Amino acid sequence: MNAHASVPLSLDDLKRRIGQELGVSSWQTVDQGRIDRFAEATGDHQFIHVDPERALAETPFGGTIAHGFLTLSLLSAMGQEALPAIRGRRMGINYGLDRLRFLSPVPSGARVRGRFTLEGVEPRSSAQVLIRYHVVVEIEGAGKPALAADWLTLAVLG
Repeated sequence: MNAHASVPLSLDDLKRRIGQELGVSSWQTVDQGRIDRFAEATGDHQFIHVDPERALAETPFGGTIAHGFLTLSLLSAMGQEALPAIRGRRMGINYGLDRLRFLSPVPSGARVRGRFTLEGVEPRSSAQVLIRYHVVVEIEGAGKPALAADWLTLAVLG
């Protein structure tokens, strides 16, 4: 866990950290149970995710893989753990993603973690700040990350 995650930063402190890695989450296991629950929640029951025998026989993955959107959905928990609190922030709102790429499949049973680099802090109004993070989700022991994206969040102040 990031040692600075619990130390609230002012907006000025945050701006001084543009270009720096702000935090790295702990490893999270993406097991078949989690994949199956995501399939149920989203209605995406493609065999490459939910049928281990068929995925082993018919895909180059050696078994089932996590949905790309499951890996993406882990950003909220990873960011909450790894990113520093912002002084005066009442809430954070997902604003969007730029340049999202799913670079490698996440095999069932693999562990992933997020690395967050601050790319920008842009005041939108006296009560809102748009924050841009470059995030990379690593797969433990793999040579290539699962995904990379620029994640935009809106910090509501007050």
